[in-house]
Amino acid sequence: MRILFFDTFSGISGDMTVGALIALGVELDRIRAELSALPLSGYALRAAQKMVHGIRACKFDVDIETHEHQPPHEHHEPHAHQAQHTHRTYADIRAMLGANALRPRVRETALAVFARLAEAEARVHGVPIDAVTFHEVGAVDSIVDIVGTAIGLAALEVETAYASALPLGSGTVRSQHGVIPVPAPATVELLRGFPVRIGDGAGELVTPTGAAIIATLTKPAAVLPPMRIDAVGYGAGTRTLADRPNLLRLLLGHVAAAADCDELVEIATNIDDSSPELYEHVMDELFAAGARDVWLSPAQMKKNRPGTVLHVLVEPAAHAAMAALVLRETSAIGLRFHSVQRLILQRELVTVGTEYGAVQVKIAHGPDGSINVAPEYEDCRRIAREARVPLKSVYQAAIAAARR
Repeated sequence: MRILFFDTFSGISGDMTVGALIALGVELDRIRAELSALPLSGYALRAAQKMVHGIRACKFDVDIETHEHQPPHEHHEPHAHQAQHTHRTYADIRAMLGANALRPRVRETALAVFARLAEAEARVHGVPIDAVTFHEVGAVDSIVDIVGTAIGLAALEVETAYASALPLGSGTVRSQHGVIPVPAPATVELLRGFPVRIGDGAGELVTPTGAAIIATLTKPAAVLPPMRIDAVGYGAGTRTLADRPNLLRLLLGHVAAAADCDELVEIATNIDDSSPELYEHVMDELFAAGARDVWLSPAQMKKNRPGTVLHVLVEPAAHAAMAALVLRETSAIGLRFHSVQRLILQRELVTVGTEYGAVQVKIAHGPDGSINVAPEYEDCRRIAREARVPLKSVYQAAIAAARR
């Protein structure tokens, strides 16, 4: 499986992303040709090598050939021009991308990025999503950056992308709405669920366009699957930073078998004053509410009391609701939260035939090509009772059938 890792040690913007993709081997002429399907005119694309702290990178620019009056703003990683400033609504963008000859994958990727942006802007401004108007992101250069990124990912045949923790910078920037804090409100909305470092760096290191690319097209990579690096590309930004090179590094590679990474929240609480009879009900309620996993572990607590630690693994967006459920259904008076990362092997559920009957089996594929076979317990127990044979015999027969 081909994967792409966004190493965002210096943040990310749209032009840095396209530059890094070109450095990985995407041809500028291909980007030009596919962008020509859009109803945009009066711009030209440039890509040139640039040395940044002794590292060779690609600087991508969109030169606007026709200028309209535009109030000064800094709410993006600027290209080497003052962008043509056209206010486009989310509906305008959908119409533009939906009525042209872009390849389906490119069109769907670009539409997904703009949809994520529109959702974030709608939350920030408290308006319906169809009422969202893009200011800086509606300009020609930002449209080119987003669609150009989609073209690059398709050209490189990227199947899955991951991103490192993002430095969000500090200070303020001037936007169409006036002076706003760094990170920008839309950027914060976009990066919900992603590991970030607020206050790391000076100025705006992650732009809304860059945040939308990360939020839409990547997964957090606190644990990156083992990969073989095939190519490395650096995209240069415009600014000169005092503490780091203003670069985005992309690592293109392969993994032997599909693996996934995500970040969850573990809720934990120590309980020493509750009847054990309650735990079955609590666990059932948590699973019914969407918990990924629930488990109990013994603990020796204060005053030498034997107790139980209740652990709940949940999606970040659901942790508040799950916490409320735990407090409602147990005697806990406090909870602990911490983020955990998971490496998840690709798995499939298949039905195999045995001499005792059909059994569902889960097969997981390891990065080294190995497989793990796990028969479904409930199937095996039911068949063992019906056939009046030992449960272990059904297990063994199911494993043998799956490996065949």
